[in-house]
Amino acid sequence: MLEKNLIKYVFNDKARNDDCKKADTDFISDEVIGKVRDFHKSFSEYSVTPLHKLDNLAKELGVKSIFLKDESYRFGLNAFKVLGGSYAIGKYLSEKLGMDISEVSFDLLRSKEIKEKLGDITFVTATDGNHGRGVAWAANQLGQKSVVYMPKGSSETRLQNIRKEGAEASIIEGNYDDAVRLSDEMAKKHGWVVVQDTAWEGYEDIPTWIMQGYGTLIHEAMEQLVEYGVDKPTHVLVQAGVGSFAGAVQGYLASKFGEERPITIVVEPDLAPCIYESAKLGQRHIVTGDMQTIMAGLACGEPNTISWEVLKDYSDAYFSCPDYVAARGMRILGSPLKGDSQIISGESGAVGAGVISLLMEKDYYKDLREKLGFSEDSKILIISTEGDTDPKKYRDIVWDGDNTSI
Repeated sequence: MLEKNLIKYVFNDKARNDDCKKADTDFISDEVIGKVRDFHKSFSEYSVTPLHKLDNLAKELGVKSIFLKDESYRFGLNAFKVLGGSYAIGKYLSEKLGMDISEVSFDLLRSKEIKEKLGDITFVTATDGNHGRGVAWAANQLGQKSVVYMPKGSSETRLQNIRKEGAEASIIEGNYDDAVRLSDEMAKKHGWVVVQDTAWEGYEDIPTWIMQGYGTLIHEAMEQLVEYGVDKPTHVLVQAGVGSFAGAVQGYLASKFGEERPITIVVEPDLAPCIYESAKLGQRHIVTGDMQTIMAGLACGEPNTISWEVLKDYSDAYFSCPDYVAARGMRILGSPLKGDSQIISGESGAVGAGVISLLMEKDYYKDLREKLGFSEDSKILIISTEGDTDPKKYRDIVWDGDNTSI
């Protein structure tokens, strides 16, 4: 029984082979992301989200330090996703105006004069919750409309939160990838604009802008680490759904640090492991089915074509994680060791913390942690991408012990 429920993994032996031709990361360089962050700074809602240093957890697990970037504070929306949607919408509107994004502020875009120039625009997207809420928020702030489709089994709370941001939102009968296809069909039918964080042939500009928008998060984190006296982490764990966020972080680190970049591990649910399966096969692979994992924000089956190339070439390992790993992370962060910060992290946000705790504590992962270079000198960065975006589900897991056992 135990073997069936362990974290599965694939190593990328080519990641450190610099003789191989690798994906270009100039589009997500430190310089580019600095300009993206300047756009986000133009929002009155902008502030840098916390980077917690969990000294007692690090000591308990036998590593030098654990840093956690807490995205539950982002723009009052309880998740990081708004960074991508808002930047992509800003970039789309600036191009429609014939202006460079560096000439445009969020306040300018929501001005009456600009709104009259742009006219009425409807943005459409598919989401498991956080991305759709971010797109709805940005569209609403700019006086535009949004339509959001969610996959079967989506949380009613997340649906209502999207509607509160002014979107026309509904839950469909299909899975996430069906919702993506529906968004594209409806956009073609009605002349809407798709704002999707996955890419396919012929649809790559907006997904690239979304990835760049996510770059603000890792740009902030690197500055915050320096304030702690850390030039860079030794290890970074990053979640993947379609891989846009993971690719953004990985691409930024590869561009900024080159051969000296941190060891990066991509983590996914075992019920939606499209990046893991792609890595195992050595080519982009689509996973199908309902994908009913508690990690709703990661329940995606079709890898982003742009981010897959980055993750394929630069990531060191890919993990497929049962739901109990995320549940354990939620409880660890919500009930911290004395002296560490309490962090409210949702199902998709806490999986990295769960992974680290199991890797460092369990003897059956000894070879794995040694191969990945975890030691008493490790300085680990994990990212809590969301807070309790479904408070009832959060309590079911943290209070009542759902998804507890191996």
